Amino acid sequence: MLNVRVAAAVVNQTPLAWDDNRANLSAAIAAARQEGATLLCLPELSIPGYGCDDAFTSRSLQRTAWEVLASLLPETAGMVVSFGLPVLHRGALWNAACLVCDGRILGFVAKRFLAGDGLYYDPRWFKPWPAGVRAMVEGPDGASYPIGDLVFEVGGVRVGFEICEDAWVAARPGAELSRRAVDVLLNPSASHFAFGKHEVRRRFVLEGSRAFGVSYVYANLLGNEAGRAIYDGGALIASGGRMVAAGPRFSFADVHVTAAVIDVDATRTARARSASFSPDLDEEEGECVRAPFAWPALEPEERRLEVAAWEKGPHRKEEEFTRAIALGLFDYARKSRSRGFVVSLSGGADSSAVASLVALMARLGAGELGSARFVDKLGRPPRLAAAGTSGDERALVAGLLACVWQPTDHSGEATHAAARAVAEGL
Repeated sequence: MLNVRVAAAVVNQTPLAWDDNRANLSAAIAAARQEGATLLCLPELSIPGYGCDDAFTSRSLQRTAWEVLASLLPETAGMVVSFGLPVLHRGALWNAACLVCDGRILGFVAKRFLAGDGLYYDPRWFKPWPAGVRAMVEGPDGASYPIGDLVFEVGGVRVGFEICEDAWVAARPGAELSRRAVDVLLNPSASHFAFGKHEVRRRFVLEGSRAFGVSYVYANLLGNEAGRAIYDGGALIASGGRMVAAGPRFSFADVHVTAAVIDVDATRTARARSASFSPDLDEEEGECVRAPFAWPALEPEERRLEVAAWEKGPHRKEEEFTRAIALGLFDYARKSRSRGFVVSLSGGADSSAVASLVALMARLGAGELGSARFVDKLGRPPRLAAAGTSGDERALVAGLLACVWQPTDHSGEATHAAARAVAEGL
């Protein structure tokens, strides 16, 4: 039996915040190691941050991303870890996942299908990597590394990649990777929150693991990265058509790691039994990058799949909305270094809802992190600092939220009273 403890990390990154981003990735590696995981998937472009926009084309950004990657290599000793960063090759920029084994870069897989609809603009900065193409890319250290449509065989376990949008398309690479006998598919993603989207992710992770005869590890970004989007996290691990682990969504933590033991021999056996499975027997030179690695001996593990109660409740859509906005407000406040929120209350539904969402942010954030940590992460603004030691939720809201009445000549006492009632109630 070949059992491997795999892990997926969700991290709350900020574009170009190199020290903070590196610290989060370092913490994720340490947390995965603490869980006993030897194979870790980190999210898409998590070294520089996904929302760097036109700064992706800056040579300074590209060099710094390599430097951060190099600085993290020693921390992967005894582990296999995937990192996300942009890579310049042949005059074009590629959205790449780098697989590192025991402190050594094995190579880079470049994203094949770029997200270019909705709020995504991947084709503005990156090129789609063509299927079946492999090359060598020179790093700033002067060494050359394989890049392209690669499979990695690490200690006898084959690892492949579907990078975010790759899994959302009809011709997803997973089918081809299955024919190349991949055992584990890693999906580093930057998939923003939208209603119903998490169910789609669950389906392609679960069905991908079944149809391709693999174990599937999905890692996502978390939080309001740069003001444009809110990421809900929600790491997923499935094996052979069964979901074995799922991480929480909308966490106020900087890092969360979800781990599980997968049975590589079991997925291989299931694939061999499938009459429809037809392996690719003509492996070209350079298609597979091989590296020695000693996977620790592990016993099979049965664990109960835990999902938050609100995820199964009757008001899931309302819960999703509230938690997404609360996390978005929290991250926007701390990353912009603001001291709180000012809401002009009219007494009507819209402004009352905005004020209530700020209060719910304080309730959810302090509930998860504790009052003191919640205040620390917001930079300890003066009005809020004293409230952090009391543990009083209403004091936290009062230190974070100022409500203002701005009447016109046509405003009446009814709306004034309604606005006051909302403010006092919160």
